[in-house]
Amino acid sequence: MIDQELNQEGVASLAAISFEVIKTEKHTGARLGILHTPHGSFETPMFMPVGTLATVKTMSPEELKEIGAGVILSNTYHLWLRPGEDIVQEAGGLHTFMNWDRGILTDSGGFQVFSLSKFRKIEEKGVHFRNHLSGEKLFLTPEKSIKIQNALGADIIMAFDECPPYPADYKYVKESTERTSRWAERCLIAHDRPEDQALFGIVQGGMYKDLRKQSAMDLISLDFPGYAIGGLSVGEPKPLMNEVLEFTTPLLPANKPRYLMGVGSPDSLIDGVIRGVDMFDCVLPTRIARNGTVMTSRGRLVVKNATYARDFRPLDENCDCYTCRNYTRAYIRHLIHTNEILGFRLCTYHNLYFLIKLMEQVRQAIREDRLQDFREEFFEQYGFNKPDAKNF
Repeated sequence: MIDQELNQEGVASLAAISFEVIKTEKHTGARLGILHTPHGSFETPMFMPVGTLATVKTMSPEELKEIGAGVILSNTYHLWLRPGEDIVQEAGGLHTFMNWDRGILTDSGGFQVFSLSKFRKIEEKGVHFRNHLSGEKLFLTPEKSIKIQNALGADIIMAFDECPPYPADYKYVKESTERTSRWAERCLIAHDRPEDQALFGIVQGGMYKDLRKQSAMDLISLDFPGYAIGGLSVGEPKPLMNEVLEFTTPLLPANKPRYLMGVGSPDSLIDGVIRGVDMFDCVLPTRIARNGTVMTSRGRLVVKNATYARDFRPLDENCDCYTCRNYTRAYIRHLIHTNEILGFRLCTYHNLYFLIKLMEQVRQAIREDRLQDFREEFFEQYGFNKPDAKNF
């Protein structure tokens, strides 16, 4: 976190957020930057832990600060259902409700409507669907999504969009992307708090370059303070994701932050930064931790496996996090096998620490103009270069 709230002229910014590009790496499109928000300023590229229900599962806010988290995510759809945005607003907003005084980003709820609901009907006005918990019929519109996010009070909020599945035919993706552009305009009109909440547009277009370009042009014409790239990491091969990213990011304004949604594996973080992305989020590190899987400098480690029953080394001998300084693989395996919450906490702590420290190393490599070298060294040590490389 950077303790400075002024722009380059030393004048406090009137917009909810501002973004400075400090340096562009010589050999790639990677950028070192600072994202200024109403709750602090944070170095980019950054990884943002996901706290779906106003909590990063098993972690306290104090622990998140300890590992260096700057901005965390919460989920509009889930908080709308439980406890309700009115309760969060009455508490003083998300920051007060969850005791987090750094940055918060809320997604629009769009992805959950499309991924969790078995029944849904999309029309121009919005989406009819069923509550995945109770089966109750609900209707979510761009205006409603923004109203909920205004009540939640995050620093960065997202436009309501449709995330097309992969694979999807051209006609479907074209219609979906054009609707997302129209919804983005409606979100801007509905946004009541532009002075303290920055609304980001979301570029869609599936795997079709012409649709990606059209979506980017549509959104840039609306002059959002930041832009997300959605509809990737939805099942497509990683080389295709990188190809679409390589085409899409240069279309976006250089002076505004670029956010790749739902990406959190170490290789994809590095490859995303190389292609000009500044912000990432994903449930991956916390979700796999609850399955007894951790990221280490030498690759994926499934600590719940029997092979670690008598392994008294730390999860990662190159890591200095709280977990690795104090506990062994054997002990953590025992905790997970006996369903003790501490085991899941220790794995979660380690995985988030690993990704946040990885981004620190990435930022240093940008400073030194050696990001491609860093990528090669990291991939070699992690095992990504092996023909049978295991990823997540």
